[in-house]
Amino acid sequence: MKIKLRSLSKATLLALVLLVSSCVSRKEVVYFNNAEALSPVPVTEARSIQIQPNDELTIRVSAPEQDAATPYNLTQSVAGLEGPQAANVQLESYIVDADGTIQFPELGSIPVSGYTNIELARMLEERLRPFLKDPLVTVRILNFQVSVLGEVRAPGTYTTPNYQLSLPQALSLGGDLLITGRRDNVLIMRKENGQMTYNYVDLTDAGITQSPYYYLQQNDVIYVEPNNGQRQRAGLLSTVSTYLGVASVVISLALIFTR
Repeated sequence: MKIKLRSLSKATLLALVLLVSSCVSRKEVVYFNNAEALSPVPVTEARSIQIQPNDELTIRVSAPEQDAATPYNLTQSVAGLEGPQAANVQLESYIVDADGTIQFPELGSIPVSGYTNIELARMLEERLRPFLKDPLVTVRILNFQVSVLGEVRAPGTYTTPNYQLSLPQALSLGGDLLITGRRDNVLIMRKENGQMTYNYVDLTDAGITQSPYYYLQQNDVIYVEPNNGQRQRAGLLSTVSTYLGVASVVISLALIFTR
């Protein structure tokens, strides 16, 4: 009987926790609430991504005479491929060193940190012109990544070939926000000029598309904090758990000493 009463008490307390949990209004969970009033909404242009140490790059060099460009491509060695076939060989990637450089075939150490992919391509074309006729260079960043933390379905660090990634796209990688996530105060942590910056954006406002944080930068961290209802529930559950623990100890001691 005592066991049943104790089980009933716990069930009652859990029911009370659910009853006192605060409700979340529609306005707090819907994205872009005022979109109709603002339509059409201007969208900020995506900033070009600057290359950083530890970035992974592919660099392809081509020229009218492809055989002449072959020594400047970091390729996987495949025997027996010549001429046009050589242009289709898979490229090896470069990892940008801590000092912001890569070791480029024939040219040696090249500083790349701080360049965008387009700027680096143009710079390499200039460096190659004394050796190649009409060189064409393409540069891609392979490991653009962002971290999504907090009240989302699948928190983690995500790597994507799309380096014009918007905040909604990044959140979709994390499975979208939970109902318990606060949408009007999402934190974007970004390293700029050697310093970490902390900025908040409001996903419930359609004007977010004009924010400089609508498009993400390499290694941005997104944190979705719990809403007030979730905080209250967490606090209440912690308090209830503490009281249940204390009560359990007291009851156990009482049973021991009354035997």
